[in-house]
Formats: sequence, structure tokens, C-alpha cells
Amino acid sequence: MAYVDGFVVPVPKKNLAAYRRMSQKAGKVWREHGALEYRECVADDVKPGKVTSFPQGVKLKPNEVVVFAWIVYKSRTQRDRINAKVMKDPRLASMMDPKNPPFDGKRMVYGGFKVFVSL
Repeated sequence: MAYVDGFVVPVPKKNLAAYRRMSQKAGKVWREHGALEYRECVADDVKPGKVTSFPQGVKLKPNEVVVFAWIVYKSRTQRDRINAKVMKDPRLASMMDPKNPPFDGKRMVYGGFKVFVSL
């Protein structure tokens, strides 16, 4: 069964174009190192809930939008191997300016998931 890393992140609307450029480059790096799929999606129909929701989960501010994303791997072992290579790839280091990131990583929600149902 496949393995998936998923994440939800708030992105300031003014940084969306920069975030997209970063994501396109990052996706190429992940795919080159062996990820099967790389997707990033911008919220289109996402409303705050009564108890919880994507906006509440990332403490969304009025000038931000939610991005929901996932990366698919053959297995968790492959994920660990690929991510180790990706984190050492100099193309990613050049994109991440710690003084001016395109999103607030402290409010990112992420994790690894075993595929439970696949149709």
C-alpha cells in the first residue's frame, strides 16, 4: 500500500504567487527523488466550522488562504529515503529564506499516513 504525507498550511494571499513558484520547484525535486505524486490545492469552498475546520486548524487570518497538499510514495520506507534526499537537495535550501518565508510554518499541520482505502 502507498504512503502519503499530507499537510495544511495558511498562506498570505499576497504571497500566493511566490508560494506557487516554490511549490512547483519543490514538487519537481520530490518527483525527481522518487515521489509518485505531488499535489498542492488552494481552498475554494472551505468554511469555518462550529467545532473545527481547515481554517480553524491553521488559525487562518483574514488575509490568508488555506493550502491542502499531499505527496504520495510507494511505502513509508520509500518516503523516509526520499525525504532524506530532498532535505539535502540544495535547490530547496535556495528557496527557503528564513527571514521571509512565503507562509507561517508554525501553523502548518502535517503528518504521514498509511493508505487505508484506495479505489
